[in-house]
Amino acid sequence: MPLHIAFHNLDALRERCDIATVSTASDTEAAYEPGAVIPSGPWRPLPDTAGHAFTPPPETPANTLVEIVRPPVPAHDRLDDLARPLGDDQAQYIGQALAKPDMLTTTDNYQDGRLIGLHLDNWDKLAYEQKPLGRRRLALNLGPGTRYIILGALDAQAVCHAVHPNDYTSRYPHTDDYRTHVAAGHPIQVIRIRLSPGEGYIAPTEYLLHDGSTEGQDSSAVAFWLGRWPRAALTTLI
Repeated sequence: MPLHIAFHNLDALRERCDIATVSTASDTEAAYEPGAVIPSGPWRPLPDTAGHAFTPPPETPANTLVEIVRPPVPAHDRLDDLARPLGDDQAQYIGQALAKPDMLTTTDNYQDGRLIGLHLDNWDKLAYEQKPLGRRRLALNLGPGTRYIILGALDAQAVCHAVHPNDYTSRYPHTDDYRTHVAAGHPIQVIRIRLSPGEGYIAPTEYLLHDGSTEGQDSSAVAFWLGRWPRAALTTLI
């Protein structure tokens, strides 16, 4: 399924959302891995047509849905327990990440420090047919700065199918599929959604191209959990 966002008010979505396309990082962008997929601005206001396209049909499975939420305020020593009361008592706290100011994307390769660009998570290591069934990620912006979540509009199955037309069903969709797709000149739209301190998201980061961003913003920390929460476990902010 493509990108679907739970919202009640299109104006509220548009107020915190911009749209752009992507490109492959050039050889001169030494901070990035070769072939990394990055936003290629300028960021533009979200058109109504795009907003309507992101409206989830009633039958959209919860585990492919993006929700913009305000998680509970955590006690500093109980972050691991924050997400369990939301409908999955097996939810897993996976840690925090601190992003420097004004970063186009935020995730690096821990082995060499280079940024990996927009990517797929692979915590659940799912093959093509099971890829939509992965756990979703809950993120909470701990501040002090505002940050963004960037999301791709083309899902992992669609890209894997396009890149490996003869054997896609035996594949494990991967970030490299997106890199190949974009390097071949195929456009992918991405959106960025603004998250103030105390706000967050629940998103299928195993299924959608994504990364954080602090472009034009101060530094911020974010906490993450993985789980299988039902739709509307937290009220949407939009």
